[in-house]
Amino acid sequence: MSDDTNATQSELAMDERGYELDRKNVAAILYAVDVDDRDKLTELMEPLHAADIADLLEQVNAFDRARLIRLYGREFDGEILSELDESLREEVIGVLSPQVLADAVRDLDSDDVVDLVEDLDEPQQEAILEALEDSDRAAVEQALSYPEFSAGRLMQREVVMAPEHWTVGEAIDYLRGSDHLPEQFYHIVLVDPRLHPVGNVTLGRLMGSAREVKLTSLIEDVFQLIPVTQDEGDVAYAFNQYHLISAPVVDEEGRLVGVITIDDAMAVLDEEHEEDILRLAGVGEGSLSDKVMDTTKRRFPWLAVNLVTSILASLVIAQFDQIITQFVALAVLMPIVASMGGNAGTQSLTVAVRAIATKDLTGSNVWRVIRREVLVGLLNGLIFAVVMGVVGLIWFGSPLLGYVIAVAMVVNLVVAGLAGTVIPVGLEKLGVDPALASGAFVTTVTDVVGFFAFLGLASVMLL
Repeated sequence: MSDDTNATQSELAMDERGYELDRKNVAAILYAVDVDDRDKLTELMEPLHAADIADLLEQVNAFDRARLIRLYGREFDGEILSELDESLREEVIGVLSPQVLADAVRDLDSDDVVDLVEDLDEPQQEAILEALEDSDRAAVEQALSYPEFSAGRLMQREVVMAPEHWTVGEAIDYLRGSDHLPEQFYHIVLVDPRLHPVGNVTLGRLMGSAREVKLTSLIEDVFQLIPVTQDEGDVAYAFNQYHLISAPVVDEEGRLVGVITIDDAMAVLDEEHEEDILRLAGVGEGSLSDKVMDTTKRRFPWLAVNLVTSILASLVIAQFDQIITQFVALAVLMPIVASMGGNAGTQSLTVAVRAIATKDLTGSNVWRVIRREVLVGLLNGLIFAVVMGVVGLIWFGSPLLGYVIAVAMVVNLVVAGLAGTVIPVGLEKLGVDPALASGAFVTTVTDVVGFFAFLGLASVMLL
């Protein structure tokens, strides 16, 4: 391998590690806090992005976190609060002085302020709202009046709009003369006299067109209106499905009230993915910053459900205690059947839950998907049936035992594929989050069916 290649790989490795907080830098920051050196702390924190500072605050303990925030003082940026894990925001806001908090939140867009205050207790909500100017406070309070997890909570009120009869030159003159443009925006929303959005014009097309060109001739082909009460999960789906960069939000009368940008929509999509993963694992919503008791309370109910389902499987085993006593090999092989069924069921379940979340699994294709998963289970079952049949024969010298575990394997993997798809679809139809409840049901089905098929066949064929 050439030296140039080695150098390139080294640079790539450094790039990959560069997104993590540098340990030496973290140690230097904590040392500056220990010696109360504010100038050094400011110097070390200056190059860091708000998201990196948020990560730093999440990784240090509560004592160091409070000392760092107090020493950092007026340098504290509102973007840090936006990037901070929700479980720590309340604690951090409690440490900030009223003046620092006021300065931090004033420069935030309205959607960031709403995201910041909606999960806080009332006293801290009021502390942030009091720091805002009257117009900004009214915008935030209006957003908070919309249902939780709705487009109204997600949107920002700062919108760049123009009358539909304007030309490119008029729009550019307006933008140059305006003192209240959002820090980031991607479209100009064209509206009719009643403030009904009629189209979007990208900044790229605006700047690349002659001044006399009508804005209506530059309207994008894809134009999606978002109702203010629409669920934020559906908003994120629309952005992902139609490749949107921003979309206007309208009230019940169809009037423009705000805009949602791609960064907020993708944040929702990321949260939905993370939530599904955590719920499939039975740990609910949480983070590494949560307290021990909070985490324990969140996980306990699903561990309790798992205990009940395990007892149910044990009751099935108990019905065959006599044959297990006579054939100890059954006790050795039982976990294999149950484990294979559980893993196969989890595979089908994960695919189904994800497909439901992305709206790929619908009533029009559900039976085709179920049929596919059952056939996959059947084929995998036949393959592993041959493997386990040979293992049973060689290990225990019993052709019948090999046949029993082979048939049980086929039955359980077919049932696993069926249950892994049907159960989440059924729960979704009943209005229950399939990511939250499917795992326990699928595991129960595969355990019970696996044990019953294996021990039942053994009772018939070996006795």
